[in-house]
Amino acid sequence: MYSLKNKTAIVTGGGSGIGRAISLLFAKQGARIFILDVDEKASEETLDQIQKAGGIAECILCPVDQEMAVQNAVLSVVTKQVPDILVNNAGIAHIGNIENTTSADFDKLFSVNVKGIFHVVKACIPHMKANGGVILNMASVAALVGLPDRFAYSMTKGAVVSMTLSMAKDYIRYNIRCNSISPARVHTPFVDGFLTKNYPGLEEEMFKKLSASQPIGRMAKPEEIAALALYLCSDEASFITGTDYPIDGGFVKLNN
Repeated sequence: MYSLKNKTAIVTGGGSGIGRAISLLFAKQGARIFILDVDEKASEETLDQIQKAGGIAECILCPVDQEMAVQNAVLSVVTKQVPDILVNNAGIAHIGNIENTTSADFDKLFSVNVKGIFHVVKACIPHMKANGGVILNMASVAALVGLPDRFAYSMTKGAVVSMTLSMAKDYIRYNIRCNSISPARVHTPFVDGFLTKNYPGLEEEMFKKLSASQPIGRMAKPEEIAALALYLCSDEASFITGTDYPIDGGFVKLNN
């Protein structure tokens, strides 16, 4: 079950965190991986791990907020193999309410988190229409509940869920399934860096506080998000489209 043998997958933001976990797992399951990321060093590290495990992967330096760069990256992929799977994982975070979020902050979040998906899907989908495939977008619990000081970030993730539903409706006739995942907090290098930057000397205390905000009592592991992504991108999920999947340790339904 959950084999991706003979499948080709594009993973944006595949160099680190959730994207790395997805890339590693998909490669382990037999997929040929194309990592699109702006962090060349991190991408090369992921590539090295995949190749040492016997997998097949390539890295393409690609800022998803730049349309021409995305078109060129996707063209370089499809000249080798049309993707069967597209995982839109690349994204950036932001802290702030509407008053202390600048127009530049807002535009940057929208450009990467929303237009980034728009650019990649628009470049890929004409090639995927002939044989069908799977598109999986990374949303967030921020799209589902009100979070303090996450105004612009929540805006972008709400848009991701809405775009997912629209794409699922438009391309179901081409046998293209489109779903999204909405994680709560996931322990990635980003979280560690955030704590070091904003709470120097209090990292351990704040880590425990953030972990406890999930009713299950901890943050998710990137590998747990990757496992759900694998299921949704596998043939075993062939009857699933147009759905957002919270993976949140009970955050959305059990916090009251």
